[in-house]
Parts: sequence; C-alpha cells; structure tokens
Amino acid sequence: MVALLSACVAFQLNASMLSPALVTMQQELHTDAAAIGLTQTAFFTAAALFSLFLPRLGDIIGRKKVLSGMLILMTLGCVLAALAPNVEVLFIARIVQGVSGPVVPLCLIMLRVEVTDPKTYGTLMGVITSVNGGIAGVDALAGGFLAENYGFAAVFWTMAVIAAIASLLLILLARETTAGDDTKMDWLGVLPLVISVGALLIALDEAGKLGAANWLLVIILLLVTAIAFALFWRAENHSSHPLVATPLLRRRATWALLLTTLLTMTGVFAVMNALIPALAQDHQVGFGMGAGVSAFWTLTPYALAGLVMGPLAGRLASSFGYTRILRFGMIGSVIVLGLMMITVETDARWLLLLTSILLGLSYAGTGNIMLNGLGIVLSPQENPGFLPGLNAGAFNLGAGLSFAVIIGAQTAVGAGAAGYYAGLIAGLVLLLLALAASFLIPRPVDAEVGHQAARDGGAAQRRVR
Repeated sequence: MVALLSACVAFQLNASMLSPALVTMQQELHTDAAAIGLTQTAFFTAAALFSLFLPRLGDIIGRKKVLSGMLILMTLGCVLAALAPNVEVLFIARIVQGVSGPVVPLCLIMLRVEVTDPKTYGTLMGVITSVNGGIAGVDALAGGFLAENYGFAAVFWTMAVIAAIASLLLILLARETTAGDDTKMDWLGVLPLVISVGALLIALDEAGKLGAANWLLVIILLLVTAIAFALFWRAENHSSHPLVATPLLRRRATWALLLTTLLTMTGVFAVMNALIPALAQDHQVGFGMGAGVSAFWTLTPYALAGLVMGPLAGRLASSFGYTRILRFGMIGSVIVLGLMMITVETDARWLLLLTSILLGLSYAGTGNIMLNGLGIVLSPQENPGFLPGLNAGAFNLGAGLSFAVIIGAQTAVGAGAAGYYAGLIAGLVLLLLALAASFLIPRPVDAEVGHQAARDGGAAQRRVR
C-alpha cells in the first residue's frame, strides 16, 4: 500500500498540481494561455493513449516492471519540464509525463492480486482511488504557493522528487506479478487503436473551441477515428494474440461500463473543474471571489470529501454490491447538480460550500471509486489489463468531451445566469443517461462478500462429501 499510494500521489500531482501555476508558466516562458493550455492537453492526451495498452503490457512482461518504468519516465519528464527554456520543450516534457497515464489501473490490478478478501480489497481500493480525485486539495494549494514564491520550475522539481521516491518505493516494496499466460504483445493492434482514440481526443479538444474551432479539421479527425477503429477491429479478428479480443468488446460488462464512465465524466468533470469555479469568481451572477478563495470554497472541500468517502464506499461495495453503490452515488450527483442551480444568482456561500462537499461525497468519493473498481473486478481473468485500460481511456475521453458539451452549452446560451443554468442542465441530462446506462452493468459477484461466502461454503460441503 505504501508503494502503490506513493505511485498514485506522484501521478496525481502531475495532473492537478499545475492548475494554479498556469499563469506563472505563461509569464516565465513568455508565451500565451493557448500555448500553455496545449501543453496540458498534450499531457492528458498522452495519458489516455498510454492507458490503452500499458496495462496489457504489464500482464505480459510484469506489472511492477511496467509501472516502475512509467514512474521513472515520469521523473525524467518532470526534470525536463523544470529545465524547460521555452514552451516547446515543456510540451515534449508533458508528453513524457503522460506515459504515467495508467498508474491507477495498474496499481488496482496489483492490489487485486495481493488482496483476495473482498472487504479488505474494497476498502484499500477506495483509499487508492480517492487519491486520484485530488489530495484533499493540498496539491493545488501547494502548486500555487510554489509557483508564486519560487517560479513554476519549483513545482516540477517537487513532482520529480516525489516521483523518484515513488519509483524507489515501488522497486523495493512491491512484488512482481503477471497474468501467467505465455503470449505476445499485439503491437499491430495497438497502433490503429492509439491513432483512433488520439484523433478523437484532438477532435474533441478542437470542437471545444466552438466559434474559434476549425470544423473541417474536426470532421477529418472524426473520419480518421472511424477508419483507424475499423482497421483495429479487423486486426483483432485476425490476430492470434489480440490486444482485445472482439468477443470481449461485445460483452455487456465491457461496453456498458465504458458507456457509463463516458457519460458520467462528461456530465460532471467540466461542471466541477470549470463551471462552478467560474460561478464562484463571477462578479455579476456569482460570488465575486478571487481565484485562490474560490478554490477554498469549491475544489478543496470537493477533493477532501472525496478523500474521506472513498475508503468507506469501497468497503460498502464489497458488502452491498458495486453497482448498487455506484447508483447511490450517481443519484446523489444528480440531486447535487439540481441544488447547484439554486446557487446561481444568490450570495449564499454556505450553499456553494455545501454542494461542493456533497458532490465530493457522491461523485469523487463514490461514483468515481466504483467506476474505477468495476474496471478491475469485471475484467476477464484471461486479460486482466484490457478493461481497466479502456476504462481509463473512457475517463479521459469524457473529460475532453465534458468541456465541449458543458462549456459549449453555457457559451451557446450566452453570458450571465442563463449560461450557468444551461451548463448545469446539460450535466444533469448526461448524468441521468449515465444512471440509466449503469443498470446495464452486470454485477461483479466474485468481488462481493456474499458470493465468496457461498462459494467457500459450497467448497467445504464438497470436501465433506
């Protein structure tokens, strides 16, 4: 747990510690906000793409080996970013850091191998995954402090030190595991899949620019996505060692989970990471807070609530069912988005704080935990890394699509209260669709206490006979 938690913390810092330092990076590198934003896009796109195949590579050559390599590359990427003399070098450094994309899925797979008791696994899974929602907001606060007082390089040096420590702890404390099958990596399947998802992510990012978007480029990228995915499907049908066997893609456990993850992330991500902070800082229909103060009232309590709730949600899932706890979290998220509409055009800061905490409990600490966990417990034994990898890709796709849809709805309606209402309504509709899709996810009975007790009892009776 020390090794796995340190790895997850190191990855999370790469994802969230830079948010308050973006303006400082822009100033010190003498560039504009668009260029800095592109480096962020590069990191999350790379993270999504490497998530598609590195978990499977870990199944084949060793998960500890792959995870250690990812952490070492992350460390080197942090060092390169700290030394970056211009935004072009920073762009390359962020891509190198993006190799660490599937850290959380790989950690959960390694934990699953080590911990067979459903109650213990559920609790520890919640601990690990809750870190993925933000380290109680301390990561963002520390990033802002370091950037303001020591420059953006200090943020990357801090990341590099923590990533190096995590690499060392993993090498010393973790045990090597594989899926145990003697197979080869399907690199011919990896290439078209990466091209397909990469083109789709870039298309979504471009579409999110709305009026400033190059829509011809979006159409071309969507065509590339479709063609590359068709080639991937054909390659998998003809491969003797496919990255993802097409019958596995047809399973309800696969497509229903991926659909639910995609819809949930699209409905929530931009609401909490863009819409609500913007409302907190809006002087006309919001609360007129500064950027730092708004984080204390929104992002910090959201992350802290998720961190506290995560282990409890994981423990409850093993006893009451992963899908049942997921739906409780999603229903709670739907209710919270409805409450958030009341915060528009009010001066009730306590209500803003309350809704941030409640969304942290319902989504960051419950829904997000269950979606990550289901990717592990529903993955087939013959290919444990395939579903967690695809699910990580769905998380990243949803994050990109969320800005295009939620902020797009806000922008389409116009400035003022109407725009915030439109964004929240769009998120609410997407979450309702995600809730409906969640009823299609099969129950992972093997990961729940009642099934294991029945299985153990049946085995005991057979031994007596």
